[in-house]
Amino acid sequence: MTLPGLPPLPELAATLATALVAGLARGFSGFGAALIFIPLVSAALGPRVAAPLLMLVDNAAALPLIPAAWRTADRREVASLLAGALAGTPAGAWLLLHLDPQALRWGMCALALAMLALLASGWRYHGRPALPLSLGVGAASGLLSGAAQMGGPPVVAYWLGGAIPAARVRANIVLFFAASGVISAATYLLGGLLTEEVLALAALAAVPYGLGLWAGARLFGRASEATFRRACFVLIALAGLLGLPIRT
Repeated sequence: MTLPGLPPLPELAATLATALVAGLARGFSGFGAALIFIPLVSAALGPRVAAPLLMLVDNAAALPLIPAAWRTADRREVASLLAGALAGTPAGAWLLLHLDPQALRWGMCALALAMLALLASGWRYHGRPALPLSLGVGAASGLLSGAAQMGGPPVVAYWLGGAIPAARVRANIVLFFAASGVISAATYLLGGLLTEEVLALAALAAVPYGLGLWAGARLFGRASEATFRRACFVLIALAGLLGLPIRT
C-alpha cells in the first residue's frame, strides 16, 4: 500500500521510527542524529531524500534554541566558520546530486563510522581558534553537511577542547548549525532536492523527531552522560553497519 506522494508503508514506517531514535539520541547527548538517521533512511529512501529530509526536520526542531544562542555565542567566531561553510556546502550538495546513489550510501555509512571513531576517541582541538583554521573547519563541516548532513563532529572537536566556556561553546554550535542549515536549505532548493515528497515526509517525521528530542532531554537527567553517550555510539555503529548497501 502506498499513500499519495509518500513512499510505501514499510519504508515510511522505517523512516518515522528512525526519526524517533535519532531525535532521542540528539535529545539526550546533543549529537548523533545525522549519524543514525542518514545511513538508515538512505537505505530505505535513498541519499537524495535522506539528507534534505533531516535538514528540514532538525532545523525546525532547533528554532526555539536560537534566541538564547544569539545572545551567548561568539558571533564573530561563528561567522568565521560560516564563511567556510558557504564554500563547502555547495560542493557537498554537488556530490549528493551527481554521485551514484549506491556509491553515496557506501560513502555515507563509511563517513558515519569515521565520525563515530572521532567522537569516541575523545580527541579535541586544544588550541585557540584562529581564522585560517576556522575557515577550514567551516568548509569541512559544510562539505559534510551538504553531502550527508554530517557536519557536526569537526565543529564539536574544534570548539569543545578549547579555552571557551561551556555555555558559549553550546551557543556557538547551536547558532552555527542554525545558520548553516539555511545555507543547506538554499543549496538544496537550487539543486531541486526539496521536492514535494521530501516536504511531505518532513511534516510527518517532525512529530516523532520532536518526541524523541523531548524524551531524550527528559531521560538525560535520569542517567549519567557517559551512559547515554555509550548508547549513542552503539546506535551510530549499528546504523552505519545496517545502512551498508550490501544487498542491492
